[in-house]
Amino acid sequence: MAQPDPVATFNGLVDLASAALGGEALSANDEFFAGKENLLQPGRGVFKEGLYTEFGKWMDGWESRRKREEGFDHCIIKLGVPGVVRAFDIDTNHFLGNHPPFASVDGATAKDGAPLEWRPLLRQSALRPGSQNLFTALPDTEVTHVRLNIFPDGGVARLRVFGEVAPDWHARHDALQAEKAGGLVDLAALVNGGKAQACSDSFFGPMDNLLLPGRAVNMGGGWETRRRRGPGHDWILIRLAAAGTPEMVEVDTRWFKGNFPASCQLQGVHAPDADPISLLWGAGDWKMIVPRSKLAADERHFFAASDAGGPLTHVRLEIFPDGGISRLRVFGKPA
Repeated sequence: MAQPDPVATFNGLVDLASAALGGEALSANDEFFAGKENLLQPGRGVFKEGLYTEFGKWMDGWESRRKREEGFDHCIIKLGVPGVVRAFDIDTNHFLGNHPPFASVDGATAKDGAPLEWRPLLRQSALRPGSQNLFTALPDTEVTHVRLNIFPDGGVARLRVFGEVAPDWHARHDALQAEKAGGLVDLAALVNGGKAQACSDSFFGPMDNLLLPGRAVNMGGGWETRRRRGPGHDWILIRLAAAGTPEMVEVDTRWFKGNFPASCQLQGVHAPDADPISLLWGAGDWKMIVPRSKLAADERHFFAASDAGGPLTHVRLEIFPDGGISRLRVFGKPA
């Protein structure tokens, strides 16, 4: 399996607008050639030679018609999770003679049905064709919506809105989780502010997949390591959204049938000021949350958490020897 071409990103930040987190393109003043919903899909967009629709060339992105009067085009996006925006990727991949020469981004915070009041997050900036265009955001507070403005018209393949999640601590349980975990919250969830910080390997599936909402829709929606041919085992380090006490853990191997780990264990530590490399080198007093336990293919596993003696800030999931996990949930109470 060939590795995909490298994609520039902002490590440590979350794409708040990602469709996988619930991001939604609400409206666009023009989407004649290609629909607004494409902006939030995974990947950088693809090009299909010779494919046309009744409106023109099929393009994997959002594309407006050629503007014949003054003005500009825009698309309003509801973020999947509210947060503080730090950076943008306005990707014009495959838009070469039809990309917008300039773009800007505004942000707003929804308040009890009141009209959105827009404020600038990115001032009008030049875009390159067929490229990831990376920008830092103007300092601001938490937002729930962004508006991408393109000047005057054209096509954008993807929009990434990188930032820090503002957790609201809604339970977001499905029926089985509600039965097992009751009113506890998922301390590790990406939508609450949890973040995968490091792992031994993520060849087939990126780290943050493990913390996405819902259940994976296919095998590519989880965290998966390559086949280990030497001694040792794989692991992933996760910073919890807030210090808390785990009470129930879910390890879901959905879709992993011939490649699930034989077993796993989960440890935790209270180290609010520790950097990832210090934790990887053994800093802190690590406590066992779930002792090494056997896993099965394509199954949800629920484990009662051991008493780890106080709130924890990080957990480390270890899998033996390698393989794929679709989701990890660490249910507990924020301190």
